[in-house]
Amino acid sequence: MTTTAARENIGFIGLGLMGHGIAKNIVDKGYPLTFLGRKNRKPAEDLLGRGAKEASTSREVAAASDIVFICVTGSREVEAIIRGPGGLKEGLKKGSVVVDCSTSDPVSTVALAAELKALGVDYVDAPLSRTPKEAWEGTLDAMVGAPDAVFARLKPVLETWAGRIVHIGDTGDGHRMKLLNNFISLGYAAIYSEALALAEKVGISPPRFDSVIRNGRMDCGFYQTFMRWTLEGDRDAHKFSIANAFKDLTYLESMAGAAGIANPLGNATKNSFATAFAAGPAEQYVPMLATHIGKLNGVDLMPTKDGVKQKI
Repeated sequence: MTTTAARENIGFIGLGLMGHGIAKNIVDKGYPLTFLGRKNRKPAEDLLGRGAKEASTSREVAAASDIVFICVTGSREVEAIIRGPGGLKEGLKKGSVVVDCSTSDPVSTVALAAELKALGVDYVDAPLSRTPKEAWEGTLDAMVGAPDAVFARLKPVLETWAGRIVHIGDTGDGHRMKLLNNFISLGYAAIYSEALALAEKVGISPPRFDSVIRNGRMDCGFYQTFMRWTLEGDRDAHKFSIANAFKDLTYLESMAGAAGIANPLGNATKNSFATAFAAGPAEQYVPMLATHIGKLNGVDLMPTKDGVKQKI
């Protein structure tokens, strides 16, 4: 840790599937950490055991911190954390930095950056890629939108939890790139799901389908984690919710509209996830899209695990 970095007090809001692992790595690698607790006490108790401190409001987190990380669902939640009663704006000091690791709407990101700049606070975006497993291991990907000097200040802290850090551009560019990244991955998910449904309909089972794709030119890491639900019934293989996927694709649609570009494949992908989201339940992950698309087409892609038919 550099001398400059050693003086930084870190705040953290959002101890969900990704945030807990990120916060754990920050405190384990020597940074003073103040976090906002939540109803699920397990992450809070874990961080307290590692030497972190707990605050009861976002304002208290801001007052105790030089750099504050936010890792929540999206822009609506981020805006409430910053602007709401007891929010960050009430406690931020001049010279502080707020880092949004959520997948947010770039329009909101840029507006928040201008709002906080008036207070002498820098606002940057550092959305994530990979899964909670990599968050815990400290090997996430991060795409960062920040001015050069602010990025240099943040980089030692980012390196505590990210194995691959790309400085993509200025504030807002991280979230723009994240939406493009998710468009590609979720587009793959929609294609895999439709292909599996069609394969089953014409008599080709998921294992036979997989025997051709796996280790061929169309194989990739995302395909392998996606298929673990259909082939093995592993519901935790890719713990990214269908609700968040649908939300991200609506942000992509908004970004495309603002840019004045036709986005037919993005809209088609969004509609696939919209159908699965509407069908529920809330606790379902992206690989389960295949089961929903199969059901819509009259085929059963619900996996069996240890001889037991699984449920979503």
